[in-house]
Amino acid sequence: MTEQWIYERNADNSARFLLGTLGVNTLICVGVNPSTASPGDLDTTLRRVRGYAERNKHDSWVMLNLYPQRSTDPKGMHVTLVPKLKVENERHIAEFVNGRKLTLLAAWGEPIKTRGYLRQTLEGIVRITDASACDWISIGGLTTKGHSRHPSRGIYLSFESFDVGAYLRGL
Repeated sequence: MTEQWIYERNADNSARFLLGTLGVNTLICVGVNPSTASPGDLDTTLRRVRGYAERNKHDSWVMLNLYPQRSTDPKGMHVTLVPKLKVENERHIAEFVNGRKLTLLAAWGEPIKTRGYLRQTLEGIVRITDASACDWISIGGLTTKGHSRHPSRGIYLSFESFDVGAYLRGL
């Protein structure tokens, strides 16, 4: 695993847009919202993302989120969408994707239901990634409630194809 870090956040560190390591074969993980992790100080979720990357022959990993507000609990996120954060998040993601055909790991789990605006933020990210013909995968099959699995839950499972368009239609 490479240790060259990418770490993009706002000036007061209340929002994080990207965190990970740079490499050639990068696992791109999309969660709900960032917690307190930073380069060299990973939380449980990011240690598991790194583990998934290593187990699946990726030389690096990057964590993106549906909403960039830092909160240790998705229920602590803004009750209503802050449009400026959505726009900034999408700008950072678009600059990172930059027309590359990447594979993205859907990893938001059940917490996508904690805020009504998360569907809208996912739609924005999907527009960006669809423009680059990116592929989506998930950890194992969907949960019993039909959502992608969060990486910090349960045992390591294999990746499966994830139809993000069908998921959005059913959300």
